[in-house]
Order: sequence, then C-alpha cells, then structure tokens
Amino acid sequence: MESKKKITCPLVTAVFVAVIGSLQFGYNTGVINAPAAVIKEFFNESWVERSGAPMSEPLLTSLWALSVSIFSVGGMLGSFSVGLFVNRFGRRNSMLLVNVLPISGGILMGFSRMANALEMFIAGRLVVGIYCGLCTGFVPMYISEVSPTALRGAFGTLNQLGIVVGILVAQVFGLDVILGTKTLWPLLVGLTVVPAVLQCAALPFCPESPRFLLINRMEEEKAHAVLQKLRGTQDVSSDIQEMKEESAKMSQEKKVTIPELFRSPSYRQAIIIAIVLQLSQQLSGINAVFYYSTEVFEDAGVKQAVYATIGAGVVNTIFTVVSLFLVERAGRRTLHLIGLGGMAICAVLMTISLALKGIVSWIGYVSVVATLAFVALFEIGPGPIPWFIVSELFSQGPRPAAVAVAGLSNWTSNFLVGMLFPILKNVLKHYVFLIFVGFLIFFFIFTFFKVPETKGRTFEEISSGFERRREDGILPATMEKGPMVELTSIQPTKDVAPNI
Repeated sequence: MESKKKITCPLVTAVFVAVIGSLQFGYNTGVINAPAAVIKEFFNESWVERSGAPMSEPLLTSLWALSVSIFSVGGMLGSFSVGLFVNRFGRRNSMLLVNVLPISGGILMGFSRMANALEMFIAGRLVVGIYCGLCTGFVPMYISEVSPTALRGAFGTLNQLGIVVGILVAQVFGLDVILGTKTLWPLLVGLTVVPAVLQCAALPFCPESPRFLLINRMEEEKAHAVLQKLRGTQDVSSDIQEMKEESAKMSQEKKVTIPELFRSPSYRQAIIIAIVLQLSQQLSGINAVFYYSTEVFEDAGVKQAVYATIGAGVVNTIFTVVSLFLVERAGRRTLHLIGLGGMAICAVLMTISLALKGIVSWIGYVSVVATLAFVALFEIGPGPIPWFIVSELFSQGPRPAAVAVAGLSNWTSNFLVGMLFPILKNVLKHYVFLIFVGFLIFFFIFTFFKVPETKGRTFEEISSGFERRREDGILPATMEKGPMVELTSIQPTKDVAPNI
C-alpha cells in the first residue's frame, strides 16, 4: 500500500514538466495588465504612422478590448478542441505538439512593435489563447492519469499553482522598473516562447499516460513499464487490473461524443456538476476582486498600491500551496464548500467597507483584510478543485469530451465576466459584489447537495457511482442508498464495481 503514496523522481518530473503549460496560462493571463498604457501608446503610434492622424478614443478602447478579450476567445476554441488531440496523439504528445502555438504567438507579439503592426499583437494574443485553452484540458488530464489515486488531488492542485505563479511572475516582470516599459514590453509579452522551448526539450523524457497506452492503444507492456517507472515498484498489478476493468467496460460502450454526455443518464449528472464547478470558479468574483484591489489598497492609505496588488498575488500563491497539502486530508468537496462560504462572507464585508469608506476612517483596513482573505479562500477550494475534479468524475472513454465541455464553460464564463463586469460596475458601483454573493450562495448549496467526494476513490469507483442509476432514474431495490449519498461521504468506502 505504501507504493500508492510513493513520490518518485519520474512522477514529479512528469507532473512539473506538464505544469509548465499551466504556468503559460497564468503568465499570459496577467502579462497584459501592467504594460496596458504603453501598449495602447504603441497602438496609437502605429495608427498615426499609417493614417497620419491619431486614433480616436472609442477606436483605441475597442481595439484594446479586443486585444484583451481575444485571448478568451482563443481559450474557448482551444478548450473545445482538447478531444481532437488527446484521443489521436495521446496526452504527452499533444502537449508537445501544441507548443508551436506559444512559440509562434510569442514571436508575433514580440516583433509587433518592430514591424509597427498592431494586428500582429492581436493575432499573437489569439494564438496564445488557443494554446492556453488546450492546456486547461491537457495538463489536468495528464496529471490525473499519471498520479496514484492517493496523491491525485495534491498533484492536481499543482495545475492551479502553476497558474498563480505565472500570474505573479507576469505582475513582477510587468513593473515599470523591470520590463513594463515603452521599449521592453515586447520582450515581456514575447517571453512566453522560453517556457515553450523548455517544455519541448523536457517532454520527450516524460512518459505517456499509462491509461492512454493500455485503454486507448491496447499496449499493456508499455503501460506496465511506465507504471513501474512512475510508481517506483515492480508490482503494479492493482493499477493494471483497474485499467483493464475500465477498458472492459469501455469496450461495451460506443464512443462518447459531447451530445452523448447530455443525452445519456449515465453521464448527465456528472457533466452538469463539472460545468457548474467551472462556473463557480469564474462567477465567484475573483477577477472582480483583482480588478478592485488597487483601489481598495489606495483607499486604505497604501502608497504604492501596485505592490500591494502583487502582495495579493503572493497570498494567491501561498494558499494554493496550502490547498496542495489539505486536499487529500480534508477532501475536494469540503475545501470547495469552505472556499465558497468564506468568499461569500468576505464579499459582504468588502461591500460594506466600500460603501462606508467615506464615513468610517478605519474601514479601509477591513476591506484590505477581506480582499486578501477572499483571494486566500479562492485558492483553497474554487481555484484548484474545478480543474482536476472533472478528470476524476469521468472514466477514460468520456473524459476527453467532458474536459472539453468543462473547459469551454470556464473560458466562456471568463469571457462574459470580462465583458460585462465593467458595465455592471458603472451601474452598481461598489454594490456589484452583491451579485457575486448571490452566485457564491447558489454554488455553495449546489456543492453541498450534488457534488460527490472523490478523495481516495479510483476513476472506476467514481464513475460507477453515477452509472448505477437506471436510465429512468429509479434505483435498484437492492440498494439502500443512492450513489450520491455514498460518494458525498468524506471517507471512501470499498465499493464493488457492478459486474459487466
């Protein structure tokens, strides 16, 4: 049993090389914020050189909005295409192949100023967005399939750690004393090429997913050798047996398409849970809080608010690490509930403090504490858990389609928040956070009643919990309790998979 929790060098290497893709996602999410003013200046200078007249303010605003939002559009396209790659090329090889996107996108953005072509910058953002959308599917899937069951949650949290570290690096590098200057911003946005090259060099030394090798390719010997290397032991019979049972089950099912996820009673509940969890991440208000953070710190009397915002990024990173150590102890469902409930309370405190900031002198410090606590609670639950729990809820067959749907819902809600939040902020002012309080309460209730605990369970145990329901929704008379009741218990039980 000790081998189930053994951390080996090949396993750690494979996971960390994969997490470079998450780092890219975080970096390219945050890199455009700090140098916004100098990039807008470049847009105007490029326009003046072509037309002889400065760009109108509405046109500049529209082009900048396009530059920001087209990253999410690319993410939507990429996340929806995950299944096209992983089923054909495998998990590792897919990550390797798509690195051509950040390399080409980084070159387009990095040389846009030299070429005096703002179109190159916008195109580069789209290309990099497609790559990041693909990574939000590839990375959690690969990590979940190479990790032992007992460590799957902890390693899955590393995906979110890569994202927040990437955002933090972008914030620091984007300071006007480092690379966020008029002359150096092309280097800042072009740096995305570096991790792509590093991942290309390292991935060939990482193994393919053993589940993909055995279940999709029927290459049992290769899967056996990979598992021995990853687990650091010669006896991997239990892992092989679990995969064979899953493979036997898949052989009796037709290929699962995205429409089938919603039509089949076996998958419908799980895909709804996956989608709602992704929405809980984006509609929690985390992006709104980061949007407001500079103003919050300024109101509290912080002189250099930009550094305080970086401090919030540090808190972001620290509590992602905390989640890494807690997720296999407390469980996914428990941490998600704690995060959602705590964030709702913090959002109420932020609303009150912002509303009273001109009346009560010390209230600004309450808003600072509430903001930092909001960020910390996000990283304990709603930040990391939705990414990797999707791979846990589905067996090998429907997993690529489910990851694609979940990723698309995440990127779409991200795009909508980015487009609608400024409008809502102008209308509701500081009370805009009450909208997120409503969302957080809804997601808390949904998680409490519908989301299963997956800690310590194999993929087969989790998926069979959903599939034991009959298509008409009636449970067999021999069952004393429904699978959702079993699954939501924090301590895993030894379920026996139904005979196929």
